[in-house]
Order: sequence, then structure tokens, then C-alpha cells
Amino acid sequence: MKKFGFFLIALLCLLTFPGLSKAASAGTHIFLDGNELEQPKGAQAGLVKGNVMVPIRIVGEGLGYQVGWDKKTSTVTISQDGTIIHLVLGKYSATVNDNKVKLNGAPLQQADTTLVPLRFVGEQMGLQVSWDNESKSAYLYSPNHGSSGKAVPGGSSKPPVTESQNSGTVPEPEQDNTYQTNVPSGDAAKVDKVMINGVSFSENRLMVAVSGAVKPNVFKMSGPERIVVDIPNADFGEHFTDTSALDATKNGQLPVTEYPDVSQIRYSLFSTSPSTVRFVIDLTQSSQFTVTNAGDGLVIVELTDNSSSPGTVIPNTDGKPTVVIDAGHGGSQPGTLSATKKQEKDFTLAVALKVEKLLAQQNDIHYIMTRTTDVKMSLEDRVKVANDNNATLFVSIHGNSINPGSNPSGSETYYTREASIPLAKVMHKHLVEATGFADRKVRYSSLHVTRETTMPAVLLEVGYLSNSNDEAAMYTEDFQQRVAEGIVAGIREYLGL
Repeated sequence: MKKFGFFLIALLCLLTFPGLSKAASAGTHIFLDGNELEQPKGAQAGLVKGNVMVPIRIVGEGLGYQVGWDKKTSTVTISQDGTIIHLVLGKYSATVNDNKVKLNGAPLQQADTTLVPLRFVGEQMGLQVSWDNESKSAYLYSPNHGSSGKAVPGGSSKPPVTESQNSGTVPEPEQDNTYQTNVPSGDAAKVDKVMINGVSFSENRLMVAVSGAVKPNVFKMSGPERIVVDIPNADFGEHFTDTSALDATKNGQLPVTEYPDVSQIRYSLFSTSPSTVRFVIDLTQSSQFTVTNAGDGLVIVELTDNSSSPGTVIPNTDGKPTVVIDAGHGGSQPGTLSATKKQEKDFTLAVALKVEKLLAQQNDIHYIMTRTTDVKMSLEDRVKVANDNNATLFVSIHGNSINPGSNPSGSETYYTREASIPLAKVMHKHLVEATGFADRKVRYSSLHVTRETTMPAVLLEVGYLSNSNDEAAMYTEDFQQRVAEGIVAGIREYLGL
């Protein structure tokens, strides 16, 4: 799957969140994977010097970490699976496996409980985190959990003000860096803006990385056709320019080359009352859209492809299970580029065709291929093939990628609906055995093909094409054959054949 900044964006989105004053911390809530954690009396989550602080022991123990306290040195030790974290009260740095890490807030002790910055919890424990200032609630999601919890949903609304239709960029007023909202009385705590840390457009989706809970306004405008995404109480974060252009007046553009209905993406700091960042998707023709805002640091606006659907139904009269094999990307949508500039679509098709040959030898399985040549297929078309044929299961094949800097290696399996978890676990076991790569676990993500299908569905990220070692293996015949055999073995085990 093309990940132009996708996983980099996911890492960048764990930053500072709006909060409440220390004096007003009573009555706050912390939810871990949808379950509320019981906080110590007198030491609940709250805002200290502009940072949301949470009691580390209850979070760590909820995740299975070992949490220790050395009273003599005022040091908290958190450990799990070879990772050891040391935090010292009052110090603005911590050590993670002997590497020093800067903190945006110093740990403090309150009622015999240590509070640490929520940002640090997200970054070092691999959690997706958000803060809802209205309900005074922190939401934490572990990487393998599938619930989107009670995070603020996205939606559409009427256009607030008219933006210029002729300008190449979005109009920008004077900036106001003192925006405040939901400020408690007494200790008037300043509420931090949400930071926009990245943007990308791939697979018909605009993805915006945000640092906290947001309520985006998304709406259509005509003359010319465009979709507007307004994110209130927001500004561009310091890391935004790591992946996207931004000029001195905070305007920028993101060229789009793989989706014929979109000419470009524009963005700017649009308003100061309140401070609002606006993204504009310039369309070549009218398009519908859906909004996903699960509180995981990503706002996703997915366009509805206007191309025709295949609409082919293959009769199945003998009751055998029907398996849909989906080779990701294709045609004018090549997916990501590998470390040596090979295209993802070629890898996915090569593996899918090997799976097809193996399935052709199975007398107890019907199979359907979403594509067997280098053709473009919309996400909606892929889903339609599976749903219209009342498939038993759906398997999508992809190669992962991330911008240089992190350079991970390994195999991941994604699901969206709870009914897909058993399939995901079985397929992932065989995938890891076949690749020999690092096990990067079964993971939840709201992907179109795994969300909109009506049968158990998974998306396999076989390896990281951006990693030179993974890539060197992934484009070899032997590796692709092993992966294909692993996919078929997983399918047969899941079906009990």
C-alpha cells in the first residue's frame, strides 16, 4: 500500500493536546482501548504548565508493563520486552534503553502517584493518544486493538465562509497565537492549539495528521468543484515541513498525479477567529466523500471514485467457499516506490498471480481475482467484487513503506471489523513464517477494503519496500512463491480445509 508519509504521519501525530488546569483535574477520565482506568484519588489526569499529565502507573500496568519506584533517587522505572524507561521527578528528560529523550513536561508527584506527559506516553509506549477537552477525557489505544472508542467523530457541515476561487493558495489572515477555549476558571490555563503535523493524498484519500481530538468541518463547494476541510483551533506543527511544502505565509500545495479527478491539494492557515487550518481538494469533476475521524491522530477524507464498477458476479452453485484475492494498486495508481524505485503494484500483482496458480489446484475452493493485469481498480470496485459475489473471505496484498529515518522492516496484517480478527491472526501467522521478516503484529486500521467488505477481510503488508533488505527479497521469485504458499495455507487453515 502506498504510504506517502502514512506511518511517518502516524508517528508525528502524538504531540501536545488541549487540557484542563491542575486545579480542575478532578472528574477526568482515562480510557485504554475503550475501557476506563480507575485513577488514584487526588492524582488524576490534568494540565500542568500547558501539558496534559497522566498517572503513569495505571497506564503502564494496564498495558502489562512493570512499573517501579525508587524513593531514594525519585526515579520511576517502566519496563517490558527489553525496553527500559527511566523518569526522574522534576527532570525534563528521560532515558529509554540508555538513550536520552527530551520531555515536554517534567514528571511530578501528587498524592504518592507520579504523573507524566501524555505525549511521552504515546511516543514511548507506541500508543495512539488523544484528549477530549469537553469531556475531560484521555483516550489511549494500543497498536493491536481494534476499537475506535469514543473519540470525537468527523462529519460534514455547511460552508462557514467563502474562500477565493481564483487564488492558487488559500487566503490567509493575520495569525493569532493566543486562541483559548474551554479555559477553566481560577487558574486560567491556556489551551494549546492542535498541531497539523503532516498531509498526504493516496488511494483516493486525503490524510491529515493532527496532534489531538478535533471536529473537522468538511463540505463541498462548486464553481470550480472542490472539497474543503476546515480544522478549527489549529496551526501547522514544526514537523509539517518534513514531508510537505509550506511557504513563509503558511500556504502550500500538494500535487496529485495518480487520481484523475483531483488536480491538487491546497492548504493554508485560513482564519484566526478561531485559528483554522484549511485544506482544499481541487476536483476535475464532482465527487462524494466520507470522513473518518477515529481520534487516532488522523483525519481521513476518502473520495468516492466515479469510474464504473465491474459488476461481474461469478455463480457459485456447489456451496464451496469463495475467496477474493486482491492485488493492491495497479494501472495509473502504482502505489509506493521501493528503495530502488520499483513500483508496489508490480510486487502485489506478482504475488497475487502466484496465489491464483496455487488456488487453481484446490478443488474445494472457489477464487476470484480483483485484477490479473496492470489495470486501475478503485477501492469501491474491489469491495464490490467481494460483496456482490458474497465472498467467504477477502485478502488484499500490499507492500509497506515509510519515509527515510525510521526505516523499519517486517510484516504486518491489518483488519478493521471485529469479525475479521480470527482471519487476521491465522493469515498473519503464515505470512510471518513465509517472509522470515520481523513480526510487526496484527494491527487495526480503518482501511476501505477491510471496512466496507461484508465478510472477514484482511490487508497484508508483506514487508517494507522502503527497507533495502526487505525489498531485495520481495522482488525475487522464491520469496514471492513462499508468500503465495503462506497465503494459501492461511486461507485453508481458516476455512478448516
